Formats: sequence, structure tokens, C-alpha cells
Amino acid sequence: MLDYFALGVLFFVVIVLFYGIIVLHDIPYEISKRRNHPHQDAIHAAGWVSLFTLHALWPFLWIWAMLYRPDRGWGFSTTHAGLEQQLADMRQRLEHLEGRAAPRSRPLAEEA
Repeated sequence: MLDYFALGVLFFVVIVLFYGIIVLHDIPYEISKRRNHPHQDAIHAAGWVSLFTLHALWPFLWIWAMLYRPDRGWGFSTTHAGLEQQLADMRQRLEHLEGRAAPRSRPLAEEA
């Protein structure tokens, strides 16, 4: 009787490990689904490929899925208002510095 119980426990452990590995490899896909990632299908397919490549791709899939967020996308700004303000500030500083510099009577090439 104990032999059959041990065999049942062995089958149970093997089945749980098998499905556990599959669930583990679906974590990046689940993250991408929750974040409405534009590459959900590619992440899902690569997760299955990762099962056959001894899990070599899985960390990269997890990073890929985590990079995208629905509130900010890939994290790059789509507005240039901040850049335009920085450019205006730099122009103002340059004009100020040019105004402070004394005009030279001769070009630098003639002094040498």
C-alpha cells in the first residue's frame, strides 16, 4: 500500500513541477498583459522558446515586459516643451556671456 502512495506522491510532485515551470515562464507575459504592452504576443512566444533554451531568455523577457508602463510608455517624453525651455535658457546664458566678454581688436590667429 505504501508503494502506491509513494508512486502517487512522485507523480504529484512531477506534475506540480512541470506546471510550475510553465507558470513561471508565463510571468513576463502576464506582466505585459497587465501593462497593455504592445509586444505581448512576442513576449509570450519568446517565453515558450525560453523553455527550450534552458531558460536563457527568461531574464531578458522579464526586463522587456517591465520596461513598458501604460502611464508613461517606454519612459521617453513625447513633448518638447522642456527641451525648448532648456534651449531658451542656454541661449540667454550665451548672450549674457558674450556680452561680458571684451571684444578683441585682432583675431587669435594673428597673435601667434
